[in-house]
Amino acid sequence: MSTKAVQGKLWSIAPQYWAKHFEPWFLPMYRKVLEYLETNDWQSLLDAGCGAGLFSNLVIQTGAQVIGVDASPGLLDVARLRNPKNSFLEEDFEALPFADNSFEVVAGFNSFQYAGSFEKALVEAKRVVKPGGLVVLGIWDKSEKSDATEVLKAIESLLPPPPPGTPGPFALSEDGKMESAFEKIGMHVVYRASVPCPFIYSSLGDGIKSFMGTGPAAAAINNSNKQTVEATIAKALQPFHVVDDLYFLENQFLFFIAQK
Repeated sequence: MSTKAVQGKLWSIAPQYWAKHFEPWFLPMYRKVLEYLETNDWQSLLDAGCGAGLFSNLVIQTGAQVIGVDASPGLLDVARLRNPKNSFLEEDFEALPFADNSFEVVAGFNSFQYAGSFEKALVEAKRVVKPGGLVVLGIWDKSEKSDATEVLKAIESLLPPPPPGTPGPFALSEDGKMESAFEKIGMHVVYRASVPCPFIYSSLGDGIKSFMGTGPAAAAINNSNKQTVEATIAKALQPFHVVDDLYFLENQFLFFIAQK
């Protein structure tokens, strides 16, 4: 099933929560990627799974040409408001509407693991990047390396057991999986890095909003109700309460850069 058919609807339930309370914690990863890209000569980037357009905005500030695609119309609305002079398109990763060799860089953060077919999405990313160009994929590190795993597990407990191979946050986090996937399509990983991305909330309410902006929470609402999901998130956040209204979660992300 296509990404738009499933994930597009889920990630449109609370796009403002995602934009304000969740995605900003990816900034250490975004900045680390941009540090690497600064060492290369490039001027065009496809943000594949652009979400609310935060990474796109950082790239636009460098002067590069940016187009964003995402399966979620709700998140795209936010991206367009943030970046009104750029194009943000509602598309499936598995069938990108661009000619071969269109971009010097294709980047996807917390997105390709939700594709209806990761393999097809990766082949499409390779197809639209120019020879010698780069494909950048950012994902969660293994589940045991992130405190947010406990909250996501609590949310998933409200859902029926998924069939094998169902897309999810840690679908690509297994050791060697990304390297093997790139090698299979004839690309070579030239850089890999692990990046700490702590989540810091100044209130329990902000922590609840953060996770309520995710696709898994939207799926749980469809299977249960909003109040139950919010209460489940609140309970799962309690071990990460520090003092007063402060909550702190240590998380680890990975990104891979492969060359065509």
